[in-house]
Amino acid sequence: MSHAPAYPHDAIQPIADEVFAVRGSLLLNPLIRISRNMAIVRQDGELSLINPLRLNDAGMAALQRLGRIRRIVSLGALHGIDDAWYRQQFQVETWARPGSRIYPPPPGHRLLDPTQPLPFAGARLFCFHGTQPESALLLDRGKGLLLTCDALQHYGDYHQHSAMARLVMPFIGFPKTTLVGPIWLKAVTPAGSSLRADFERLLQWRFDSLLSAHGSLLATGAHAAAEAAVRKAFA
Repeated sequence: MSHAPAYPHDAIQPIADEVFAVRGSLLLNPLIRISRNMAIVRQDGELSLINPLRLNDAGMAALQRLGRIRRIVSLGALHGIDDAWYRQQFQVETWARPGSRIYPPPPGHRLLDPTQPLPFAGARLFCFHGTQPESALLLDRGKGLLLTCDALQHYGDYHQHSAMARLVMPFIGFPKTTLVGPIWLKAVTPAGSSLRADFERLLQWRFDSLLSAHGSLLATGAHAAAEAAVRKAFA
């Protein structure tokens, strides 16, 4: 089975207590490379990879120095290009919601369910009700760290984007701000319906930091930024 290669990425950086992140990328075509992020939660020496991102040899060595790669956690149905590689290399557990048409989880995967325990402590799971599964994780770190996939994104810069991608991002709905992912929203909103109620339910949670599967870390002020993004998306 062939796998996608390791695309350019930064070094692993700590972003909260026992939480780390990697800013990486994904090649869409010869001209367009976009950013992609992975969060890493460490507990008792075990690592949970949120929105898994394949790393180069040096990156994998650094990752394994953090702890044992124990599981991958897939928050969004439109992501998963590197999931099978991690399963093949490390025999990790896969945690996901069922229903993804593009990257379906393997038989026997562990179910992400808001009513069931998560694989690490100090976290809560949020589920959107679109046509494809999409979730978010709220980590009890500082004033609250929200991990998302495509639903809610923040762009403080276009680091890890190709030159062409930097040019087109503002014109396809991804300016340098916090936003509801426009491509995701169009793809997963049920016909004749709206996901606004889901976002309003998410905004009842308290968080101050945001890391999505694209863009950059928003270290503070994330809740107010998310409120503004939701207002704009559903104006």
